[in-house]
Amino acid sequence: MASGGKDTDPRDEPVLLSEDRNGVRTLTLHRPRRKNAINRELWAALRVALDAAGRDRDVRALVLTGSGGAFCSGADISAPDPSHPIHKLRALTEVALLLHELPIPTIAKVRGVAVGAGWNLALGCDLVVAEPDSRFSQIFARRGLSLDLGGSWLLPKLVGLQQAKRLALLAETIDAAQARALNLVTWVVAEPELDAFVVELAERLAAGPPVALAQTKALLNEGADRSLRDALANEARAQGVNFATADAPEAFAAFAAAREPEFTGRWAIRPADRTQQ
Repeated sequence: MASGGKDTDPRDEPVLLSEDRNGVRTLTLHRPRRKNAINRELWAALRVALDAAGRDRDVRALVLTGSGGAFCSGADISAPDPSHPIHKLRALTEVALLLHELPIPTIAKVRGVAVGAGWNLALGCDLVVAEPDSRFSQIFARRGLSLDLGGSWLLPKLVGLQQAKRLALLAETIDAAQARALNLVTWVVAEPELDAFVVELAERLAAGPPVALAQTKALLNEGADRSLRDALANEARAQGVNFATADAPEAFAAFAAAREPEFTGRWAIRPADRTQQ
C-alpha cells in the first residue's frame, strides 16, 4: 500500500483492458491473480468487446493477450456461478463464434499458460505468437470434462484427428516448441522481442486491404468444410467484391509507381446515372 493511500480492491478493476493504436485493437484479459481465468464477468466483457471490434471500421486488426505473465488458465471453475449449464455454455459459444467470424485478422500473443478454454481461445485466433516458456494443455479430461470453446472443431483441423485425440484424451501439457511442431503456434519468439514482433505483425495486417482480408479469412475458414466446386464459387463472388473497392486499382497503381499501397476498403463503384435510363 502506498503511503497515505488505500488498497485497491481487485473486484473494482476491469477484467478486460482495451487499447487502440494504429488501427490495431489489443484486448488484454486482466485477472492476473487467477492467471486470467475467465469468469462470468470476463465472458460477458469478451462478448461485448469482440462484437464492438467487428463493428468498428477503424479497427483493422486485433491482438488478444493476457496480463501478469499468463495468457489464460481457462474457465474459472472455482468462481461460484448459479447459472444453468446451458446458459454458461451459451456464453462460451457466443465468444467462440464472434472470434471465429470477426472480419479482421486476429493474433493471440501468448505468455505463460494457455490451458483448456484459454488455449482454445488462442487457437480461435488467426495467428498465434508465443514465447518459448509458454505452456499449453487441453486440460478438460483432468477436470472430468470434455472439450469446449470450439476445441473439438479446431484441433482436428489444425493437427489431424490422431494428434487431436492425443492432446484431448491424455490432457498433456506441451511447450511452445512442441506446439509449433504441431502447427498450433505460428511463431515462437524470444520474450524480450515478443511485444515488438506482435506490434509489427499487427500493423502489417492493419495496413492490408480490409475488404480483401476479411473475405480471404472467411474463405479459408469455410473452405475446409466445402467441396472444391463450392470453394471456387465462393472465391469468384469474393473477387467480384474486391474489384469493386478502391484497393485493387490502388495496388496496381502502387506497383507501377514502385511505392507501398494505401488500402482503405472504400467502395469504388459509382451509382448508376439515372439520366441515361
